[in-house]
Amino acid sequence: MTNILVPVALLLVLGATAVPFFLREVELARAAFPYVFTAGAVLLLIARIFTPYRGSDLRLKRLHRIEAWSAIFFCAGAFFLFYNPYQLRDWLALTLAGAVIQIITSVAIPLRESKIAGKK
Repeated sequence: MTNILVPVALLLVLGATAVPFFLREVELARAAFPYVFTAGAVLLLIARIFTPYRGSDLRLKRLHRIEAWSAIFFCAGAFFLFYNPYQLRDWLALTLAGAVIQIITSVAIPLRESKIAGKK
C-alpha cells in the first residue's frame, strides 16, 4: 500500500508546488493548489506514520524517522499556505526543507540497506 501511497503523495506535493510558478494565469489552479498540496502532505504523513521501520539496525531506524520529518515539514508548509496565503516565503522554505530531507534519505536508506545486505 505504501509503495503506491508515497509516490502519489509526493507527486501531489510536486505538482502543487509547481502551480504558483508555471500556472499563474489559471485561476482554478491558483485556487486549488493549496488543497492539492495539503492532500499530498497529509497522505505522505499517514504513509510515514503507519509504516515504521521494524528492523534492528539503529542507523536505518534513524533514517526512517528523519524521513518522517520530511512529511511533517510538508504539513507545516501546508499550514502556512492557509495561514498567510499571500506570503509564499514560509511555505516555500518548509517545502524545500522537506524536499532536501526526502532526497537525502532516499539516497541514504538504500545505501545502508545494501551495506547491511553485503555483511550478511
